[in-house]
Amino acid sequence: MRALRLILPLALIGICLALAGGRETLLRLSALSPGWVVITLALLNGVTLLSALRWRRTAEALDLKMPRGEAVREYYMAQFVNQTLPGGVLGDAARAVRSRQGGPMSRAAQAVVLERAAGQAGMAAICLLGLAAGFAEGGTAAPGRSLGIWLAGAALVALLVALVLRAGHGGRADGWRAAARKALWEQLPAQAALSLLIAALTVAAFVTAARASGSALTSGMAALIVPLILTAMLLPASVAGWGWREGAAAALFPLAGLGPEAGLAASIAFGIAGLISALPGAFFLRRTAPGAARAATRIASHRE
Repeated sequence: MRALRLILPLALIGICLALAGGRETLLRLSALSPGWVVITLALLNGVTLLSALRWRRTAEALDLKMPRGEAVREYYMAQFVNQTLPGGVLGDAARAVRSRQGGPMSRAAQAVVLERAAGQAGMAAICLLGLAAGFAEGGTAAPGRSLGIWLAGAALVALLVALVLRAGHGGRADGWRAAARKALWEQLPAQAALSLLIAALTVAAFVTAARASGSALTSGMAALIVPLILTAMLLPASVAGWGWREGAAAALFPLAGLGPEAGLAASIAFGIAGLISALPGAFFLRRTAPGAARAATRIASHRE
């Protein structure tokens, strides 16, 4: 299974290069603009810092006290592990283990999962805003495709509303519904603001990665297609979403009037920037107490 998670992304990228114009993609990557790359790195580091703040707020709502510096350090370590090991969640699993502070593991796991869920909700909201902007401009896709996106968006909104309503009542005092109510619902203004800002910065980072590779996305189109591209990273059998993200970018960039090779180059540039921006986590990992590092590795290995 581990070999598949390493081989599949390479195979998918190879297929994308073969079908989307590998020569043009490589030319774009060889001429990356250093200035736009630096901006992309700054945006992605901003995403990590704000995500650490969102996690800290979520954890403290569940009675897990966490210093700000510790939250930032742990989040960088989780990002680095997620970027370099198959699965994409091992860093989050280890983050939950190290943050429990002797308390119940369920609370630490709830804090991590709910923080991630808030992030996905923020990205979905950006996508819906992009969809609305697209239709306000007269539509950006064929009618059938637009209808499909609208239906998917409506289903997503209905699901989010159902989850919020379900979290608002009843449930065990230490259950997931009660945790979601305390960490998300009762802090909705702050959680919504943080999640929307983090999602917007992530989309902006993809836009600047595209600019670095020679492509320009309008804000409305970026808000529509970039969340869909990044959602592809959640598919299993990959390392940090490589392969799936490139395939989605190559497929969706034509909606913006750009070629699939532009999407492929932008996605690869974004992936490289994501890996570089996570490198501080390697430094923090080296400074982690050996016992804590071994425990986190053991838990992560069990999840495989």
